[in-house]
Amino acid sequence: MTLNQITKAIYALYIINYFGFKIKQNKTQQNQRKYRFKFSKSLLDSLSIDVKVLNEEKLPKSGQFLLVSNHKSVLDPVVIELALQKSDIFGHWIAKKELYNSFFFGLFTRNAGTILLDRESKQMGHFFADIKEVVKKGDSIFIFPEGTRNKTKNSLLEFQDGAQLIALKNRLPILPLYIKTDAHKVLMDSLQNKEKHLTIEIEVGDIIDYKDRSEKLQQRYKKMFHL
Repeated sequence: MTLNQITKAIYALYIINYFGFKIKQNKTQQNQRKYRFKFSKSLLDSLSIDVKVLNEEKLPKSGQFLLVSNHKSVLDPVVIELALQKSDIFGHWIAKKELYNSFFFGLFTRNAGTILLDRESKQMGHFFADIKEVVKKGDSIFIFPEGTRNKTKNSLLEFQDGAQLIALKNRLPILPLYIKTDAHKVLMDSLQNKEKHLTIEIEVGDIIDYKDRSEKLQQRYKKMFHL
């Protein structure tokens, strides 16, 4: 690793645990939203990365949604957080058990507004009950329907069935976002080029009615973003 990479890794570890601890002290929605944004902004500023929102006029100012996005990079959640800065939409991220137990992300993940998805569990009742409780409080749900990071050259992995089911069961309109830039490549470029200023583009799609099951979510998503 270069000195630049080591420096940025140490800083990232520091701020994610700093903000994770700040939220743990007072886990109100206001604090979760505030510190999630501050962490996201601090991290991308340290990497000299900006977020540009395409079709920003389509982004709702408020409301409850199932937010869905493609997923190629560990930066994707912070990109989405910054994309929503002009909206009052607040959501709980669906997070894998590995993130809850992670030395790097664990403290932040457990406290910043997430719902645990344990894929090893044979009973998913608790997972869907947690979602229902969050929605009942007036919050949204944020999910990567591919289920994992896409490390292939394909534009998308196969969507898991759970996203459309969550929308239907909880009567949540679906808010599609598409991270147009490969954020993983941008991250690698930032770590290798200290002085380079970079941009990640994220596109806002049209809201999908949760009752509309004329097409699978992935088919509609691909058509919407011309994938």
